Amino acid sequence: MKISLALLVACVAFVFSATFTVAQENSPPNQFAKLADLLAEAERHNPQIQAARSAWRAAAKVPSQVSTLPDPVVSVQQFSVGSPRFFAGYTNSDFAYFGLGFSQDFPYPGKLRLRGQAAQSGANALEEKWRYERRRISAEIKVIYFQLAYEQQALAILKRDGSLLAQMETIAEARYRTGQVSEQDVLQAQLEQTDLVRERAVEEEKLAQQEANLKALLNRPPDSPDIVAGKLTQTPFSLTFAELAAQIRSGDPAVLAEQAETKKQAAEVQLAHKDFYPDFNVQWMWQRTDPTQYRAYYMLTFSATIPIYRRRRQDPELAEAKELRAQSQHAYDAQVQQAYAELRTEYVRATTAERLLAIYKQGLIPQSAATFQAGLAAYQSGREDFQTLLSAFVDELRLESEYWRSLADHEIALVGIEELTGVALH
Repeated sequence: MKISLALLVACVAFVFSATFTVAQENSPPNQFAKLADLLAEAERHNPQIQAARSAWRAAAKVPSQVSTLPDPVVSVQQFSVGSPRFFAGYTNSDFAYFGLGFSQDFPYPGKLRLRGQAAQSGANALEEKWRYERRRISAEIKVIYFQLAYEQQALAILKRDGSLLAQMETIAEARYRTGQVSEQDVLQAQLEQTDLVRERAVEEEKLAQQEANLKALLNRPPDSPDIVAGKLTQTPFSLTFAELAAQIRSGDPAVLAEQAETKKQAAEVQLAHKDFYPDFNVQWMWQRTDPTQYRAYYMLTFSATIPIYRRRRQDPELAEAKELRAQSQHAYDAQVQQAYAELRTEYVRATTAERLLAIYKQGLIPQSAATFQAGLAAYQSGREDFQTLLSAFVDELRLESEYWRSLADHEIALVGIEELTGVALH
C-alpha cells in the first residue's frame, strides 16, 4: 500500500509540475515555424495575393492611357482625272493631285484630366484591395497558426493525461488486489482512458485540417512536411476601443478601397457633365499637282461634334453616373459601419478573454489543484472514493485545456483587430 500511495503522490507531482507546458516531443524548438517566416512566405507565394497585385499593377497603367490625346491620323490621297489610273491627269489638269494630310482629335477641355482622375482612383481602389488581400491572408495565417498551436497543446495535454491515468489505473488495480477498493475503480479508470483516446483522435483530425489549410495559404504541396507552431503566449493589450476606432477610416484597406471607388465615381459624374460639350478635330492637308504648271493647295479644316441627342445619351449617362456615385457613397458608409461593428466584436472578445485568463490563473486552476490535493488526501485515508478523486482530476485538466483555449481566442481576437485597424499587435 505504501508503494501505491507513493506512486500516486508521484503522479500528482508530475501533473502540477507539467501544468502550462507544451509537450511537442517530436519537434525540437529550432524546428518550430516562426509566424513572421510564414507571413513572408505567403507574401511571396500566395496566389490570391499575387493575383490582386497583378490586377492593381495593370490598373496603374491605365491613367496615362486615358488621359493622353488620341493618336493622330496621317492620310495620303491621290485624285485622278479622266481615268482610274494612278496619277491620270496629274500633268494636264489642276484637279488631279497627290496629297498628304494630318488630323488630330481634341476632346473638350478637362475631359482627359477627368478620365485620368477616374482611372487613377480605380487603380487606387485596386491597390487597396491588394492591401486588403494581403492583410486578409495574413490574418488567416495568424488565426490558423494560433489554432494549430492550441491543437498541439491540447494533444500534449491529452497525451500526458493518458500517461497519468495509466498510472492511476495501476494504483487502483493494486488497491483492488488488496481488497481496499472495488473493481469499479479500475473499470472507471479504463473508461476514462478510452475516452481520452477518442478525444485524441478528434484533436488529431482538427490538427490535420489546420495544417492543410495553412499549407494551402502558403501554396505548399499537400504532402510537404508538417508545420509545427510555437508556444502560445499572451500578447499585451492596453488600447481602448476609441483609440482603435479612430484608425478604421485610415487603416482598414476595405474602407479605403470603397473610399477610392467613391472618388472614382465623383470623377465620372464630372466627366458626364463634360460630355454635354463638343469634341473637336483639326485637319491639315497639303495637295500637289504638276509643280511646273500649277501651285500647291493647303487646306486647314476644323470640325466639332454636336451633342444633339442629349435626352437619349448625355442625360441618361449623367443620371447613371450620379446613381453610381450615390451607390459608392452608401457602400463606403456601410463598410465603415461594418468595420466598427466587427471591431467592437473583436475588442469584446479580446477583453473578455483577458478577464477569463486572469480568472483561470488566479482562481479556477489553483482552486482545482487544491481540490484535487484534498481529494487525494481523502482517498489515501479511505474517506473518499476513486470516482470523486477522478472527477477532481478531470476538472483540473479540463480547466487547463480551457485556459489554453481562452489564450488562443485572445490572440485570434487581436488578429481581427489588426486586420481592421492596421495596428501591429503581434
